[in-house]
Amino acid sequence: MALAKDYQSVMARANDIMKKALGLDYEEFEKGGTVFDYDALMKATNYTLDEIEKIQAQTGVGDTPLLELRNITALARKYAKPGYGARILVKDEAANASGSFKDRRAACAVAHAKKLGYKGVMAATSGNYGAAVASQAAMQGLKCIVVQECYDSHGVGQPEIVEKARKCEALGAEVIQLTVGPELFYTFLSVLEDTGYFNASLYSPFGIAGVETLGYEIAVECREKYGKDPEMVVCTTAGGGMVTGTARGLLKAGCKNTQVVSASIDLTGLHMASDVQFNRKSCTTGHTGFGVPYATDPDHSDTPRSAARPLRYMDRYVTTTQGEVFYITEALANLEGLERGPAGNTALAAAFSLAQELPEDALVVVSETEYTGAGKHIQPQLDFARENGIEIRFGNPKDDKPGENIILPADPGLIKCKEADLNHYRRSLIKKAVTKAGLTAAELTDDDYKFLATETKTDVEFVRKALEELGL
Repeated sequence: MALAKDYQSVMARANDIMKKALGLDYEEFEKGGTVFDYDALMKATNYTLDEIEKIQAQTGVGDTPLLELRNITALARKYAKPGYGARILVKDEAANASGSFKDRRAACAVAHAKKLGYKGVMAATSGNYGAAVASQAAMQGLKCIVVQECYDSHGVGQPEIVEKARKCEALGAEVIQLTVGPELFYTFLSVLEDTGYFNASLYSPFGIAGVETLGYEIAVECREKYGKDPEMVVCTTAGGGMVTGTARGLLKAGCKNTQVVSASIDLTGLHMASDVQFNRKSCTTGHTGFGVPYATDPDHSDTPRSAARPLRYMDRYVTTTQGEVFYITEALANLEGLERGPAGNTALAAAFSLAQELPEDALVVVSETEYTGAGKHIQPQLDFARENGIEIRFGNPKDDKPGENIILPADPGLIKCKEADLNHYRRSLIKKAVTKAGLTAAELTDDDYKFLATETKTDVEFVRKALEELGL
């Protein structure tokens, strides 16, 4: 009998579809209340760090260079007080097979799909991950489908997203392009069910385990080149996989005192699922439209439980602006000879500011670069913004208003990342987790309190106080 394919019916079968498409039964990890066994989920990959490194090495992934940005460091020191201005380093992930750190996630997931005998893989993404999955699938001899949220209701797509679709298709993937809205996950599930392909999700334990090699390499290379661990690693944050995997890798390398900082472009006021506002932003990833909701509610992804748990690992969360990212993108090309795409440069814009807080002998590592291409360049993005009525001018980035203007810094000294209220996000996660479980504070067990403390990188007392403040 044919299965009903209407929206409600497909969404009702989501967990069963996911179970078949991942080879994991997420019910095994549920412990009741708010609690699930995250460590067991990560161990379910059955791959050690060494084994993942070998998998990645077979397909041109990992072991990327760690580059010191001497000229950008010198520029930052001009705006720091005497003796300050840390060395700024960047892990050049554009050297991976498809040109971004997402290859690390895809290599592990696609190799596992091959091992289990799946004929193809799928990914729901408008970004670099689609290209990474397509690249790895081609190397493994598997078919690939990428479902991409690409257009507004007028059929207008952002240059960066259209560029990424082009790359996916160039690497042999079939790309299903959709308008912005709730149909993305529904379409993904429906096609996944019809094809029987493997869900190479960004949020599976295979994907996150693949990023651990990045954090581990950063630690090893800093020790080899500079004789010490980095004082700070800055990660561009959207869905949370980068900061989660990198931090886990740093910890596995023994970096106990390295500060892990998440950075996103502040797009407060723009709704990511709004058809009208979809093309009012000029950066399609690494912004608060993804970074904040995925930090406070990681399980609203395309897996029953996300392996990306950013609040477990970040020490700080800072924001920057679109104009600052465009400026630092051009500075990277002009001063360092590195033409790279915008995603990694979100963290670089933040690092330029953060380095000025630290002494000259400190190390600040930007965890990634990404490839650039026709739609990712600064000019197409700015041209597209003008066409959509966005004001573009030089000035002070503090005057930035997402969806209305792009303020390019009149002077690099104006690049100043802003501190986000991490405790506000922590309280939000606690509220959502307790509400989703249908519990009150009085019904929470000791295990619930311990779990929520771990989820938020706090302690039980913080959780108790947060629940009081929230009236739960």
